[in-house]
Amino acid sequence: MSTTIIPCLAYRNAAQAIEWLCDIFGFEKHAVYPNEDGSIAHAELKLGNSMIMLGDINDGPFGRYITQPADINGKETQCCYLVVSDADLIHEKVIASGCEILIPIKDESYGGRGFTCRDLEGHIWSLGTYNPWTSKS
Repeated sequence: MSTTIIPCLAYRNAAQAIEWLCDIFGFEKHAVYPNEDGSIAHAELKLGNSMIMLGDINDGPFGRYITQPADINGKETQCCYLVVSDADLIHEKVIASGCEILIPIKDESYGGRGFTCRDLEGHIWSLGTYNPWTSKS
């Protein structure tokens, strides 16, 4: 049996978040389903052979259990790690976008080079060149 994990996120302005994630991290739009009012009901963004799903926050069955980092003093209970080929390039793009770097870019003792940042709505992301699938333990 094959299993795939796809992180799901909610944003106050998912349309803007989609553009930021594509421009800064390099995601590509796989599918975007807008509501009648123009908000995003559901979107799928791919990066390599990985994907995230996201949409605008709402008071639906799933949305009732999701909160935004701004509502809990900038905290998160989880974050996504993106394996990238050039962490320095994306680090510079994040800085240029005006978003906060939480952990500066550095070479990791276990291999790879990476950093941790917030996106435009405060979600925490870690990015780096360390790939646990191909690194030797």
